[in-house]
Amino acid sequence: MRDKGTPNHFRATDDAVRPGVVLLHGIGRTSRSLRRLEKALQEAGFATLNLDYQSRKKPLDALAGDIHPVIIDFAEANKGPLHFVAHSMGGLLTRVYVAKYRPARLAHVVMIGTPNGGSEIADVLKGLALYRAFYGPSGQQLSTQQDSTLTMLPPLDYAVGIIAGSRSLDPLSSIFSLPRPNDGTVSVQSSKLPGMTDHVTVKAFHRDLVRHPVAIDQTIAFLLAGRFKSLLTGELGEGEFVRN
Repeated sequence: MRDKGTPNHFRATDDAVRPGVVLLHGIGRTSRSLRRLEKALQEAGFATLNLDYQSRKKPLDALAGDIHPVIIDFAEANKGPLHFVAHSMGGLLTRVYVAKYRPARLAHVVMIGTPNGGSEIADVLKGLALYRAFYGPSGQQLSTQQDSTLTMLPPLDYAVGIIAGSRSLDPLSSIFSLPRPNDGTVSVQSSKLPGMTDHVTVKAFHRDLVRHPVAIDQTIAFLLAGRFKSLLTGELGEGEFVRN
């Protein structure tokens, strides 16, 4: 599926102080991959900006510049706290964006299946011409040998909740030497980030995390309270997720 450019519109709200959520898809995906999550956020009372951006065409710092004008317009229109919810590489883009253009009303950030420690799959494939041609400059930045764009980011001083997946296709994971548990693309260990506020693991594949009902429920919980739900509350069934 091809990348699209950033839109010149967003889904606004009649309530000028309603909290807003910026949604950022993963590499090679589009905003369509986040539609189910976006709808759930809207039903929970959030205004949403579900961005398309050229994830395979530019490095992360350039992509941050591309999305900045639209995010500024969205934040000015809504006036309330501004959250970010991002899938896979979108989480890395969020970190770069906040470091460069930190919003005045930045609230909570949820990263879903984000390779904060890099991807072992990218390590294996980044030297291949086909990988470089398809994933472009940002694909090279997904390696565990991260470049200065990511290694020089400041420590977290805002609330970050991380959702990792733990369901994988074992043969594929073995070929790419992914540490277990993993979601078939990103290991649970690689999803973690020093200074994160909270972390949960959901039994889902990488691509399915953003559509998984538990991941969606936990995303909304973190945006509202700055913490994920606990098994102790009895609100989610035993075995559906693991609190780390």
